[in-house]
Amino acid sequence: MRLPRFPFRLTVRSLDAPALRTLGPGSVSSLLKIGLDVAYGLLWIILGVLLLAFVAAILIPLDNLVAEVGEPGAGNQIPLERPLLLFAVGSFCAYFGAFALIVGRLRAIFRTLTLGDPFHPENVGRMRQIGLILAIVTGGVWLWQTWAARLSPGAMEPQGLGELLTPAFSVLVVFVLAEVFREGARLRREAELTI
Repeated sequence: MRLPRFPFRLTVRSLDAPALRTLGPGSVSSLLKIGLDVAYGLLWIILGVLLLAFVAAILIPLDNLVAEVGEPGAGNQIPLERPLLLFAVGSFCAYFGAFALIVGRLRAIFRTLTLGDPFHPENVGRMRQIGLILAIVTGGVWLWQTWAARLSPGAMEPQGLGELLTPAFSVLVVFVLAEVFREGARLRREAELTI
């Protein structure tokens, strides 16, 4: 059975997505760069507060302090000793410091995107640094959570290897993207030499 043909064609232009530029000034990448700048500043503020807490944990006496892990009133109570507190605050400092480094590298990459140069040769190293920092953070968080679960049994579930799958996949994606940037930089260099 054949459908009848209509003598007119219906188009809806108002639903078409506007053409967004992805590179260069005034593009999506420049907006993301602004967001990364704000996040970078906030991460350094948080890191500064954590470093002050670390110094305070060294200087303030900790007599008869107890940390409660788990549900309020029903969790495990752990005596809050100076080494434990310094380790916990130091771990948070390392965590936020690592993410400040990652966001700093991302800002540099997005700066090149805003300039319209996505395959800048330095972006390869930046992507590799991001992958390495992300791998260290992923392993560190997994070890910290495993250690914390052993310290307070029942309050936290021990981490299994399954919890590492998504972060490990993310790390691998970053390293693959670094190779894509490397290949793009190589092709750009070859194109510049042939002209």
